[in-house]
Amino acid sequence: MIGARDALQRLRDGNARFVASGSGDGDFPLAPRRVTLTKSQEPFAIILGCSDARVPAEIVFDQGLGDLFVIRVAGNIVAPSQVGSVEFAAERFGTRLVLVVGHSECGAIAATLDELRRPSANQSRNLRSIVDRVRPSVEGLIQAGLSYDSPGLARQAVRANIRASANHLRHGSEVLEQLMLNDGLLVVGAEYSLDTGVVDFFDGVPAGKG
Repeated sequence: MIGARDALQRLRDGNARFVASGSGDGDFPLAPRRVTLTKSQEPFAIILGCSDARVPAEIVFDQGLGDLFVIRVAGNIVAPSQVGSVEFAAERFGTRLVLVVGHSECGAIAATLDELRRPSANQSRNLRSIVDRVRPSVEGLIQAGLSYDSPGLARQAVRANIRASANHLRHGSEVLEQLMLNDGLLVVGAEYSLDTGVVDFFDGVPAGKG
């Protein structure tokens, strides 16, 4: 495991390369694009995704500077700050697509399953706040008949949690509800596969766009 000081230096070195080279992967020049974004931005999609280091939205969707307004939190949960961030981007920038992206082998789902199996007496209250937001999706599956030992429980819980977050955004904000009703805002749920790299858009996709 890399130490904190080495990690900090790695980030500094990476930023120095970014500034000096003016280009990222490939030949697309980033320097001119960076300059045009100093005063404004027009992201075409809002991404609410998981903080997992293996699922960086800009890389997964092959997008560049200024293209995506990305909100990342463990378990792609929806809390007031995430709702506010989505509202901000949708209103300020006119972005009309919100994509909730979960992923296979999600640690927040695994942590919730572990907590339900073996409740912890001294779990951090901050971690518990994440688990508590994932819990209803998992408990609903268990109540529907899936056992803890079911190989499909975690997979179905990932999707149930994505649907719950997308529905929270659709129905838990007057701002977003009005934008959906009057201005064409769309909230879609999707799952990224760590194994294949494929994103499956499965919830809230308009007819004919699946």
